[in-house]
Amino acid sequence: MENKSFGRTKALLGEENFARLQNAKVMIVGLGAVGGYALEALARAGVGHLVLVDFDRVEESNINRQILALTSTVGRKKSEVAAARVRDINPACEVTVRDMFVNADNLPELLAEPVDLVIDAIDSLNPKCGLIEALQQREIPFISSMGAALKTDPSKIRLQTLDQTRNCPLARFVRKRLKRRGCRLDKIVCVSSDEAVSVPESALFMEDKPSDGGRRRHTMGSLPTVTAVFGLTIANEAILRLSGYKSR
Repeated sequence: MENKSFGRTKALLGEENFARLQNAKVMIVGLGAVGGYALEALARAGVGHLVLVDFDRVEESNINRQILALTSTVGRKKSEVAAARVRDINPACEVTVRDMFVNADNLPELLAEPVDLVIDAIDSLNPKCGLIEALQQREIPFISSMGAALKTDPSKIRLQTLDQTRNCPLARFVRKRLKRRGCRLDKIVCVSSDEAVSVPESALFMEDKPSDGGRRRHTMGSLPTVTAVFGLTIANEAILRLSGYKSR
């Protein structure tokens, strides 16, 4: 019996382009608010092999914006929850889980695995910069996410190169670090928001101490709508690139 799960995607992209998606291998690093929605779209588009990288567990505070966060998944590994969700969407998808915190020591091992595209959805500055630098040095295609917190206007979200970003504190820090390391900022494709924000002090707060004993972190308010658009924008670009589809 014909599998009708991806019939509409195939109808739009065409048989040959859809076959490219089925043969594609994508690595998603960071399965939080942005990475989770990117994953959802890629799984539903029929991407044939997904490598899922995250070390964190689902917390109750994730429920407001992360598609993998449900009352039933709180406390479970995000990578485990993500893998189960992908298999439920597309049982034919090959899923590889890398339960790890990305750092300079394990990047060589992680990036030794051949992939067609990497999605950087890390929200910590040091690991993010290290990953981007390593990807560019190895000439591995990738799309990066900048900061979605504190933003409220989806119309200001852009797919652009890192040197073009504005009004994004995370992008500013990333630019400075990568420029010092000799990276080509005009070759780093990312999704960011150009929205200038003016937020109340209550939108910036110190979160409770994690149950695993880790350090407390400064936290910024965010909306599920904006983080979802970030992830879906990245996924859309990935689908078009990987399939080779060009609109007429």
